[in-house]
Amino acid sequence: MNSRTARPSRDDRLAAAASEWIGGPAGRHAGAEPMRWWGPLRVTLAVACFVLALGFIADKPCHDASWASRDDPTVWTAMCYSDVPFLYRERGFADGEIAYVDRALEYPVFTGAVMQASAYVAQTAQSVADPDPDDRRLAEGVRFYEFTALLMGIAALVVVVATARTVPRRPWDAMLVAASPVLLLSATINWDLLAVAMTSVAILAWTRERSAWAGVLIGLGAATKLYPVLLLGPMLLVAMRAPDRAAALGRLGVTAGAAVVTWLAVNIPVAMVAREGWASFFEFNADRGAEFGSIWHALEILGDTFGIAIFAGQDINRLAVGAGLILLGLIIVLAVVAPEPARLAQLAFLAVAAFVLINKVWSPQYTLWLLPLAVLAHPRWRELLVWQAAEVVYFVAVWLHLAGFYGEPIISAEIYALSIVLRVVALIWLAGFVVRDVLHPEHDPVRAYVSDPQEARPELATGRRGVR
Repeated sequence: MNSRTARPSRDDRLAAAASEWIGGPAGRHAGAEPMRWWGPLRVTLAVACFVLALGFIADKPCHDASWASRDDPTVWTAMCYSDVPFLYRERGFADGEIAYVDRALEYPVFTGAVMQASAYVAQTAQSVADPDPDDRRLAEGVRFYEFTALLMGIAALVVVVATARTVPRRPWDAMLVAASPVLLLSATINWDLLAVAMTSVAILAWTRERSAWAGVLIGLGAATKLYPVLLLGPMLLVAMRAPDRAAALGRLGVTAGAAVVTWLAVNIPVAMVAREGWASFFEFNADRGAEFGSIWHALEILGDTFGIAIFAGQDINRLAVGAGLILLGLIIVLAVVAPEPARLAQLAFLAVAAFVLINKVWSPQYTLWLLPLAVLAHPRWRELLVWQAAEVVYFVAVWLHLAGFYGEPIISAEIYALSIVLRVVALIWLAGFVVRDVLHPEHDPVRAYVSDPQEARPELATGRRGVR
């Protein structure tokens, strides 16, 4: 096992080239990080705060206009759209209604609880700041956005810390989260960073053998956005190939049990009080068709362009489930045939990527689900930046496409569909590198630095190093 702290300027070709602007890569004889206040974690947290602040500033055109109407094309052309202030007015919070009880809500219950609490904070803050605004609903919606942005910023910092701590000898990898274009553009669109933070800390807890805490966080994450429950599958695959399989499966049992108990503890009270409102989330997702960002939507657009009824008479739910089962089978085969046990982060990234690829909707902020997993799975600057460049292209395309619904078209539907295809290809391309690292462990940039036996066996510490 490598006992030194990884230095991107030595280990990564793109990082080495970029470091020439600040004096070049770290020297061959550089020792361990000196004990100083501005260590890797504090630097990455500072960068994350700067990026989040830039994202908040980028929303200023909409903030100044109070997100008054979706019919205003500048909401889209300024690329500052957020679900948050609109949902404050559209889901009854502005009218004092209680989520699930008085109004159905298409979000899991923990997200609904955060929204409800944020609404109370927003109303109180507005009463203190300006008790008689021109339009109370708009003013409170802006306060609702501001408080939500603060919560998402805290969640993002938690993700950065968890990423830095999961592989302690690679703390600088967290910079790939902190300085991410995806984080800058998508942090405040919705509440997804709450689930991302819980997922990241759950992985950290698992690697530190805090099995029950990992389960609690997975359960809470699944009550926020369903995708964190996907961690249990990769954990099972890792446990099946652990040197002490019985102990690993025992840990997994504790994690899975804690996840189930936590999810039930959060959901049952709401289901008992407001069953129809609680069930609306599940009904909404079962009934929705192919929507923005999904490959299914892109195929529908391109099919219409060429006069081909691609999904005529077919149930997209069945197609998505079928494609998901195929990808799941491939991940299982990969975990079984790998010459050495795959790391949890590698399998988790592939599982969530598969889910996103086959999902009926792929909103811009869903890429935040993948960001820390991608960094832990394959922390290479070039691949991660190319993947995120495709996401930036899609981010621009989707807002310009939506602007055409409320004014003159700016880009064609076909261009928008091609931007979806681009992001799909980019994600598959990145996943290909992760698969290669699993099949050829000597290429894995993380394995030599991992000390947790659940992540990588110590005897693989001689993996190939150096700049690529």
